Amino acid sequence: RFTAEQRTLAQLQHPSIAQLHDADTLADGTPWFVMEYVEGVALTEYCRTRTTTVEGRLELFRAGCEAVQYAHGHAVIHRDLKPSNILVTADGVVKLLDFGIAKHLEDVDGTVDQTRTGLRMMTPAYAAPEQVLGERVGIRSDVYSLGVILYELVTGQPPHDLANRTPVEAMSIVVERDPDRPSSVVRRPAAAGVVRPQGRSRSHTSWGDLDVLCLTAMHKEPSRRYQTVEALIRDIDHYLDGEPLEARPDSMRYRLGKFVRRHRGAVAAAVAVAILLVGTIVFYTARLARARNLAVAEATRTQRIQRYLVALFEGGDEAVGPADSLRVVTLVDRGIAEAGDLEGDPVVQAELFQTLGTISRQLGNLPRADSLLTLALQRRRALHGPSDPAVAEALVALGELRGEQARYEEGEQLIREGLALDRRALPTHHPATRRALSALGQILQDRGAYDEAIAVQEELVVLAMAGDSPELAGSMSQLASSHFYAGHYDTADSLNVVVLGMSRRLYGDRHPMVAEDLINLGATQLERGDYAAAEAYDRQALELTRGWYGENHPKTAAGLTLLARALVYQKRNGEADALLQEALAIRERVYGPTHPTVASTINELGNIAVGEDRYDEAIAYFSRMVEIYRSVYNGKHYLIGIALSNKASALTGNRQYAEAEPLFREAIAMYEATLPPEHTTTAIAHIKLGRVLLRQRRFSEAAPETLAGYEAILPTAAPGNGFLRAARVDLAAIYDTLGQPEMAARFKAELEEAPQ
Repeated sequence: RFTAEQRTLAQLQHPSIAQLHDADTLADGTPWFVMEYVEGVALTEYCRTRTTTVEGRLELFRAGCEAVQYAHGHAVIHRDLKPSNILVTADGVVKLLDFGIAKHLEDVDGTVDQTRTGLRMMTPAYAAPEQVLGERVGIRSDVYSLGVILYELVTGQPPHDLANRTPVEAMSIVVERDPDRPSSVVRRPAAAGVVRPQGRSRSHTSWGDLDVLCLTAMHKEPSRRYQTVEALIRDIDHYLDGEPLEARPDSMRYRLGKFVRRHRGAVAAAVAVAILLVGTIVFYTARLARARNLAVAEATRTQRIQRYLVALFEGGDEAVGPADSLRVVTLVDRGIAEAGDLEGDPVVQAELFQTLGTISRQLGNLPRADSLLTLALQRRRALHGPSDPAVAEALVALGELRGEQARYEEGEQLIREGLALDRRALPTHHPATRRALSALGQILQDRGAYDEAIAVQEELVVLAMAGDSPELAGSMSQLASSHFYAGHYDTADSLNVVVLGMSRRLYGDRHPMVAEDLINLGATQLERGDYAAAEAYDRQALELTRGWYGENHPKTAAGLTLLARALVYQKRNGEADALLQEALAIRERVYGPTHPTVASTINELGNIAVGEDRYDEAIAYFSRMVEIYRSVYNGKHYLIGIALSNKASALTGNRQYAEAEPLFREAIAMYEATLPPEHTTTAIAHIKLGRVLLRQRRFSEAAPETLAGYEAILPTAAPGNGFLRAARVDLAAIYDTLGQPEMAARFKAELEEAPQ
């Protein structure tokens, strides 16, 4: 072993590797060598006592990784990486030690017997599964060990507790048991003696990236780890720079297969699916393209309908390329004219009304869709009676349209009636039943009933597993959307990339479903504060949307609004304003002046006005927004609270504190009635109300409001969060005035310690 270590160290000349100065053999054959003396402590001990932030620990870890990568570049794998072999000096210099069981890469293809020495001497807690099994080791074995060290650095504890375990038990744990996600570990109370990182990353959602970093490096299967230490270093750099990681979490398909293999016979497959999906599914369903395809597919129900629609769309397949809106509108006009001539064949006529009404809705012509879908429902009721599945289909389609028209109560009633008919007449897994469930989940989400929406969508996801992948992708996306709007951002983010990958595999790179998924990614990045990344996703989505639907479609307006929002956060107000005016014109033309999407666009214009100190203009925008939301939602909805709070913020900027105060109080009451407890939006409103009271010198009232908001956002906010800083500034001033110097000093100290 000593001879091997001498040979290995002699070729490694790196500032972070302890250097070999001399080596020889005594007369009796005893080998000796002289190494650089390193006065330092183990990496984990150094971080425990001196480096409390995640970022600081990652910088030190990165230096150790560079040393390992250098060794790999010289065909040497370490095979015993652990904190005690990575020392840090008092000056913060990292030194890699102990190449006693290192091996040259050209030797790793040997048999198990040839590598038995390394097997005996490695440290099981940090060894890769293939290493403890005595199988062939390589670069990826060192990657695994680095992953274990990283896990311990960011959580304060090892991924597996092997204390007091027999060798067989330890081997079984390392090979079979998956570690908990770091983000879940840090939420638990620390065990006695465990010191965890105190600093938070840029936002609480950055823990999701730390999960990916650690768990990719520590994957049980070498082929699914980072393939080199260099790849791990790149992702560390991406994390530190606030950029998207190259690694991705395991796919839903992989995790589900792994679960079923490990628990075969213990759990029914459907239950396994439900367990795996309920907590991890995200975001914002792309209903449009799927509904359009379903509408066209209706033509296959009878040969007569097929002949009409084939002739109608002869000359091109709209489903395989970007839509030519003028051509499609012209063809729909022809179809309506021909359907009017089918009085002698009312079954086919009703089918065509249904199909053409659905297509008209997707084209953004809501009045025409309303007329056609109402006719379809009337015809089907007359033909089939009130309980036929064809009637259920018409009820659901008309209910979806009512939702798009913001007539939520009426739409929900129609959809529930259709779903009840489907449940009585059709099997549970029938596509019509699943579509009705999807429509119900969407309209519940649209009216802000998120808990009800999530329950419906969870049922839908489990049912969709019996169907095809496109339906599963849509169901997952819809459920995730409700989680996102309910403030469950980690859940929304965790599967967003998976849904995008599924859509690209199913539809290709330039499909509307892909555009919707890109929008979802952009929304997540916006929540994280990565505005440049959000802009990039939104620009890609807008390009696809314009290509499919043209310049005057509601989807194009949505894309314009989302891109503008990312630009506003980057203070590029001129560009954003032009996009928003274009979006507003489209939405008012399609939906009329009192639709929620019109209010959404007005909100963005108001935010721009606030950013440029044009408060009177902003107050006018937000006043109109309040009026629209009150007329649409007719009661309590968190969007009414958003509008009230935004108007109050504009009044605050205009120094109209007395007028702002009751609006903030009403907004808080609205949030508390409609959002989960301790929601960030509610907390921010408390901070803003506290500032209004402070400006009116009502210090005793301001203190509890500001403190409540501060304590609610503190656990999840990034250290440099603007609202966190504003609350500290206000609390320091409030407690100074109230004669509570200890409290004032606390917040002044926090201000000095927090990043600017």
